[in-house]
Amino acid sequence: MGPKTAMSEGDLFRHPLREQINLKHPLVRLADLINWDGLNASMSASFVSRKGRPATSARLIAGLLYLQHAFDLSDEEVVWQWVENPYWQVFTGETFLQTEPPIDPSSLTRWRKRLGEAGVEELLTETIEAAKRAGVIKASSAKRVIVDTTVMQKAIAHPTDSRLLERCREHLVRAAARNGLKLRQNYNREAPRLACQIGRYAHAKQYKRMKKALRTLRSRVGRVMRDVERQLDSVADTGRIALQELIGRTKRILSQKQKDKNKLYALHAPEVECLAKGKARTPYEFGVKVSITTTHKEGLVVGARSMPGNPYDGHTLAEALEQAAILSDVKPEVAIVDRGYKGVAVEGVMIYHPGLRRGITRQLRAMIRRRSAIEPAIGHMKTDGKLDRNWLKGALGDAIHAVLCGAGHNLRMILRKLRIFCARVLFALLNRSPTVVFKA
Repeated sequence: MGPKTAMSEGDLFRHPLREQINLKHPLVRLADLINWDGLNASMSASFVSRKGRPATSARLIAGLLYLQHAFDLSDEEVVWQWVENPYWQVFTGETFLQTEPPIDPSSLTRWRKRLGEAGVEELLTETIEAAKRAGVIKASSAKRVIVDTTVMQKAIAHPTDSRLLERCREHLVRAAARNGLKLRQNYNREAPRLACQIGRYAHAKQYKRMKKALRTLRSRVGRVMRDVERQLDSVADTGRIALQELIGRTKRILSQKQKDKNKLYALHAPEVECLAKGKARTPYEFGVKVSITTTHKEGLVVGARSMPGNPYDGHTLAEALEQAAILSDVKPEVAIVDRGYKGVAVEGVMIYHPGLRRGITRQLRAMIRRRSAIEPAIGHMKTDGKLDRNWLKGALGDAIHAVLCGAGHNLRMILRKLRIFCARVLFALLNRSPTVVFKA
């Protein structure tokens, strides 16, 4: 059963919402620029309900995801502000004023999983097409692009050995209680005190004492893990797989050294990586590398993709340009990159970076100098959008979040263009109005 579209009998006596608001508002004009029917057709496979109540409207979910990433809101905030803002309701396709939340905020998590990376890429594609209709970019603007990478940090605590060990012990003790296992000792009193004392020793630069306490904590966690592992056969099949996974991650944390390349930085998020971007303020960031592709002139995002595994920047270029060609329906001909992409060639694309010296004309030098225009775009995606911290789970959550951040940046650019246009029209009307001259 598809989304419910029929009008109820009570709506016949209600006043339409579009007759009560300013139709020149940027959000209303943006809603008219987006091809909702095309989005509904492309997303219809994810919005089919075979039993029970009718499925939620595809436009409602797409509109809420757009608003959430355009205005940097959480799932709860975007749903409750939707109730308070009639312009947001018009944007998501409501005909009459609604006074109750349209969905439960937690259901947005399930809708994101249903859409997947391919579904949210459709949302990004539609923002590019809306930008063309609004005059933000030209159809040929996607032929020249700027490509750069950044770090999308994961919502995890700063990884320290003592904290990771204590988290392993806590999860093992809870899992044992949940599965009815009896432990010889759980160290619920000693281990938290040890973890706290390790932090104090580190702060006081008493590293010998810190290492001794850390060895003690590691031995306590190992005892609990081996006690649980010995009783695995008595656990039911439903809980054994999760328990085996927890034991495997605990063994990985117990055995990893300080300079290991494949370290585990979060017990609940094994996909988190440690990335060094050469920044003085943050030498290391914990998350995933994201490749951003923008148009050369306007800075509109035509590609955003997470790159797990911390690859070399040059190895991500071909994939980034391929995504930009698919989403914008225009194959890039010129790509401006930084020095981190040296020595990389992509067939059919001219690649320029600041290190080039031969055959560079004055026009090319000016074009290469504009490469830094992508830096403020990434900065706005982190400060005005949600790229600075990712709360979605797993590698799929990283991929979905990166694409939606690009869509939110495009919507902010379109809204700014529409606001400027409205201000210019108003200014022109005021200048055309006849002036009244008062005579003494």
